[in-house]
Amino acid sequence: MNVARHALLLVGSAKRPHSTSEVLGTQILERMRARGCSTETLFLHRAFDEADRCSALLEAADRADVVLLASPLYVDSLPYLVIKTMERIAEHRAERPSPRPRRFACVVNCGFPEARHAELAIRMCGLFAKSAGWEWAGGLALGGGEAIAAQSLAAKGGMVRSVVRALDLAADALAEGQLVPPEAVTLMAKPMMPTWLYMLAGNWGWKRRAKKYGVQRRLAERPHEV
Repeated sequence: MNVARHALLLVGSAKRPHSTSEVLGTQILERMRARGCSTETLFLHRAFDEADRCSALLEAADRADVVLLASPLYVDSLPYLVIKTMERIAEHRAERPSPRPRRFACVVNCGFPEARHAELAIRMCGLFAKSAGWEWAGGLALGGGEAIAAQSLAAKGGMVRSVVRALDLAADALAEGQLVPPEAVTLMAKPMMPTWLYMLAGNWGWKRRAKKYGVQRRLAERPHEV
């Protein structure tokens, strides 16, 4: 068992100043720090602004015992910058193989109520780990991520009880050199609220934003219909 000494969080969301992905990933890092693991966080939308920042990302990945990706789902896949990062790291690892074991895990959140929509993205993460020569430690999928809305988990109270428990279980396992436990996967996929309530809140929010921009009467338009 390889106990983690240093963990790197890669945030795949480009939302500013904060995102739900950052909130979820930070929860894991805080738990790992409490267990004596040093941590650092990199935001991928900043890492590719300049060549030296990309180099810094690769160096950070080389230092880490555990690399954790926290990313949103874009339709049914990962964001472009996440995929670009994976490709760059895999190329880098092929050029600089290392016998030192590293583990890779992910947390993917989506706006759909059902967590299963993230299954393809998590499989992509597993394939990346293999191509980089890293051990695949597993992934967590969260549905209804808009309910968190980039707010602290503490502020969400009982609604995110299962989410917090899942993240803590994953953090403990990763800190101890283990894989993300099945219990954490199950807890993370548990709906935070009934689907009908989530859809009701989502529709209300959509109409509110449409009113803000003066297009509330145009929501039913279908300009590309043949």
